[in-house]
Amino acid sequence: MPDDETPAATGAEPPGGDAGDASPTPPPALSRKELRQQSAKEKRGSSAVWWYVLGGVGVLLVAAVITLVATSGPKTATAKAQAAPTTTTAPAPVPTCPLTGTPAPGGTVPARPALGVKIGNYPDDRPSAGLNQADIVFEEPVEGAITRLVAVFQCQGAPLVGDLRSARQPDAGILSQLSNPLFVHAGGIDPVISLLQASALQDENLYSGNRGSAIIMQPGRESPYSTFVNTASLWAFVPADVTPPAPIFQFSASPPTGSVPGSGGSVHIPFSSSSDVTWTWSPSTGTYLRSYAGTPDTLLTGGQTAAKNVVVLTVQTAYGSWVENEEGGHEVLVTSTGTGPLVVLRDGVAITGTWSRTSLTAPTTFTATDGTPITLSPGNTWEELVPAGITVTTTPSAPPAGAAPTTTAAG
Repeated sequence: MPDDETPAATGAEPPGGDAGDASPTPPPALSRKELRQQSAKEKRGSSAVWWYVLGGVGVLLVAAVITLVATSGPKTATAKAQAAPTTTTAPAPVPTCPLTGTPAPGGTVPARPALGVKIGNYPDDRPSAGLNQADIVFEEPVEGAITRLVAVFQCQGAPLVGDLRSARQPDAGILSQLSNPLFVHAGGIDPVISLLQASALQDENLYSGNRGSAIIMQPGRESPYSTFVNTASLWAFVPADVTPPAPIFQFSASPPTGSVPGSGGSVHIPFSSSSDVTWTWSPSTGTYLRSYAGTPDTLLTGGQTAAKNVVVLTVQTAYGSWVENEEGGHEVLVTSTGTGPLVVLRDGVAITGTWSRTSLTAPTTFTATDGTPITLSPGNTWEELVPAGITVTTTPSAPPAGAAPTTTAAG
């Protein structure tokens, strides 16, 4: 055999060859059928492996989702709770009457100015009408050692007020602090009318123009004690004025700290024999009741004159040059600015201190002897302007044995 020929593939070892030098045995030859069968088996095995892999991945995904829901669910709820906290809306404050500190009727302060009405207080002027409906009543000294009143209305009106009398010099000082109020009176001497017209108020004289149509003549009363009005007809004088006044007092539900319970059982103000005034605390009504020389001040429409607060200011007075009446009585001039002694009675307690007023258009401030502001009880107030030299006496409701009344002699 030529050297370059390859032995036939018979499966026998080459001649002279060593078994250790033999080449690897080739795989047996397979038929086409056997190759197809082997390929199919390999594919089936490979598919099974992929299914196992996919199944495992699916299990892992499901577990991951469950874990995510379990861990993130509460956090999401918490986050929502934190993102949208619960809020509580405070109720809107109830409007209060500017001159009394009490809730406004119907929840709305009436759109109208303060209304001052001049009322007589000589014995023949009594009984009066409408005083308990007024927000504030000022009592002022006039000629002859008598007093007259200025009743101020705003949150409430009254169907009958009176009797109306002529204006006096103190009226300008009293009313100018009330944000340009309406002032209605029955006449006055020329110097007083000129003073009012130059003051910070709207002067309305029932005896001028057509204002007399508002007069209600009271049966059984003789002139000049028979002139009465109702507040609705007076506010109709200035229909375009819809501005309420600014407050002039500070209010609190309880007496100021340091007040002595029972210390303000009564206060006696002897203006004169015809105006010998006493205010007495009534626990049953929660008000002070007014009397003249021990006789209850009963109103024309019934009931006793009452006040939640009684404020007593000692003021400087002098007789002016203006002649006020046929008897030759001269006008009493009241100094409404400056400072002076003060006693405030509210809730059965008496608080002493000082009043102060810087100008006629500024309100009067009340300061206790310890330097703290004096607040009033919500409700109506009587302010007494007492001439210096008149002794004001306060008496406790139930004074200890041997205790003496407290007196304030203004000078």
